[in-house]
Amino acid sequence: MRKIGGLLLCCFLLNGLNGQHQVKTRKELQREVIRCINESAQQYKVMMQRLDAARFPVTWYAKEDKLVTSGSEPWVGGFYPGALLYLFEYTKDSALYKEALQKLNVLAKEQYNKTTHDLGFMMYCSFGNANRLAPKPEYKTILINSARSLASRFNEKVGCIRSWDSDPGRFMVIIDNMMNLELLFEATRMTGDSSFYRIAVAHANTTMRHHFRPDYSSYHLVIYNPANGSVLKKQTVQGAADSSAWARGQAWGLYGYTMAYRETRDPKYLEQARHIARFLLQHLRLPADKIPYWDFDAPGIPDAPRDVSAGAVICSALLELATYTPLKESKGYMKAAEKMLQSLCSPAYRATIGGNGGFLLKHGVGNYPRKADIDVPLIYADYYYTEALQRYRKLGMKR
Repeated sequence: MRKIGGLLLCCFLLNGLNGQHQVKTRKELQREVIRCINESAQQYKVMMQRLDAARFPVTWYAKEDKLVTSGSEPWVGGFYPGALLYLFEYTKDSALYKEALQKLNVLAKEQYNKTTHDLGFMMYCSFGNANRLAPKPEYKTILINSARSLASRFNEKVGCIRSWDSDPGRFMVIIDNMMNLELLFEATRMTGDSSFYRIAVAHANTTMRHHFRPDYSSYHLVIYNPANGSVLKKQTVQGAADSSAWARGQAWGLYGYTMAYRETRDPKYLEQARHIARFLLQHLRLPADKIPYWDFDAPGIPDAPRDVSAGAVICSALLELATYTPLKESKGYMKAAEKMLQSLCSPAYRATIGGNGGFLLKHGVGNYPRKADIDVPLIYADYYYTEALQRYRKLGMKR
């Protein structure tokens, strides 16, 4: 009963803060963003002190004060060094850079890992950012090898990259996989080999045909027949129901098609991103502070848990989408992104320095149906939060 009461109190406080937020001016939010970048750098120094050299942060359990870590193999490995690099980009704090490089050394062997579809998350969020800030031949080699490993999972008959390997007789593809295509686009730029590009485009096209409902919400998982590419089943494994709109899945779709438009300039991807954005921003169950519940159809709304990881991904995606659309539409995306960013920077979601196990954001949801990582910090939420901070800072420099 005490645990339920605490959850209800947390939800009450979050809902109360929604109404109390006063919208900051653009100049005020720019100042807030700079403050958050600097404080995030301080917070990650707390994280650095808690981590073993060969481990990567995943989450933190407050009750036990337990930092949950992993090796380099899981999908989350690239987010911590990537976030460090985003923070270093502004602060120029050499301690952050040194930590990022140390983790890159541990992660490098995953360039040959052909057992996962998540090499974009793992290698592009990490080595992609490292190469962007300080290009090196070894980074280029690692990114190309990673793209080759990812491309090995492509099936011509299906037109997609396989996600899960649990059943060889069924070809499983999750919406998350849209995020890994950026690595393939980068590999074509680096090598001139258009096969990476063709695989990325084929995957984006197949996903657009089969993952989305008429309202532009998406399923989490589509299962194909590997022999002929026919659709066998559609599910939402991490959502409230197969028919529901799992929030992080919608975020992956929005970000993925915005990125696909950037890389190809194909207008159908821009249209897809705009449709997904419209679904999200006009949804009656999107809270006033714009940080979504873990599923738009979650039972118990408005007392259902929020998911800052979905909020951070959507915020970052909207900041980019706003740069590709007509002025009136762009203003709408920017206004929503600014509201999200203001919420993420507020005490309702952002940790105080020294708390939250060293993570930046509170109130993430990993896998609700499995009762895993509910109302905890998540390293991928931190990554897309630092990306959103940097994107907004850079947009302000252009004005």
